[in-house]
Amino acid sequence: MTKNTGKDYEFFTGKLYTAILASEEMGLGLQKNVNVEVNKILEDSFGNKRQFDIYWEFEIGGIKHKVVIECKDYSSNVSVDIVDSLIGKLRDFPNIRGLIATKKGYQSGAESKAAANGIELLRVREQNDSDWIDENGDPLIKEVHINMVLNSPIEVTSLTILYPEHKKEEASKVHQCQNNEIFITNHENNTSYSLLDLQESLINKHENEHGEFTHKEIFNGEINYPNGSSEIKGFIMEYKIAPPYEETIVIDIAKELEGVVEYLSQGKKVKVFSNGLIKIS
Repeated sequence: MTKNTGKDYEFFTGKLYTAILASEEMGLGLQKNVNVEVNKILEDSFGNKRQFDIYWEFEIGGIKHKVVIECKDYSSNVSVDIVDSLIGKLRDFPNIRGLIATKKGYQSGAESKAAANGIELLRVREQNDSDWIDENGDPLIKEVHINMVLNSPIEVTSLTILYPEHKKEEASKVHQCQNNEIFITNHENNTSYSLLDLQESLINKHENEHGEFTHKEIFNGEINYPNGSSEIKGFIMEYKIAPPYEETIVIDIAKELEGVVEYLSQGKKVKVFSNGLIKIS
């Protein structure tokens, strides 16, 4: 069985606090380069080297602030002895603020001793079910399902232009142009549209339909290409519509929640997400 050295918990706590310090809500404003160090060695007032689990420092208004966290990866509540130990350790380090982090909680004597000596007690842990319930007991959204339906455009498989007898030779001509460059004019109802417009109007007539279709119009009109035009008697268009493409995207918000930091003396909970976002409750 692998021995729990507590190192994983130290790195976990350091990672969450790095995100908190970089946030606008609880962080240090423009000081984005604060370095949170794990397993930091500091020299006390007597020249002795002492180890702290987590350390960072920052400067505001010309005053340097130093903070340490002692991490206790315990399966039971932290006792007052741990608080006493940190208080004694900090006596030899003037102007360092001390915090203690644990997963479970603290004995009542530890809480009162910490409060009297300016030690902030934290519960730093992975998420649990309580993090997905609001203050009224209502469940929060943990998973978002997005159903996407993409309709394919009409695919024209054949377009036959109907020419009058005296324009039969037009049928053999090849016109290299796009569907938004070919315009059909119906002289009987005074309408004009491109082949692209026609395709888009036809798809609206086939709601929830797919397959092969034929559209035929007979009228006295004209077809216009970029390089010329011709009299026509109508057209026959064959086309097909592919089935819609459907996809469901699942966003698991719970997977994005890296961990939770509870500030016990303040009654405040901070959720830290993998994208750097934090939420305070």
